[in-house]
Amino acid sequence: MKQFRPAKKRVEVSVGESVRIIRELQELSQNQLSELTGIPQTTISAIENGRVNLGVERAKVLARALKCHPAVLVFPGWDNEIESAA
Repeated sequence: MKQFRPAKKRVEVSVGESVRIIRELQELSQNQLSELTGIPQTTISAIENGRVNLGVERAKVLARALKCHPAVLVFPGWDNEIESAA
């Protein structure tokens, strides 16, 4: 297993795009995600289109519904080899 190469990053993804991509991979509509989370569909649309900030609490709720870690939604472009958390 030591002979693997990390995948190359191909495109930049915004927070809203990460929400949309993961939602679509789960084959959920915005309305279905709204029902699962209690977040209005209009707010989900606004998040996906970058008009509303995701925020930590919404990220937690969406992550539970989308079965992923909140960091996947909040930090879609994070590269721990380059960036530091401090």
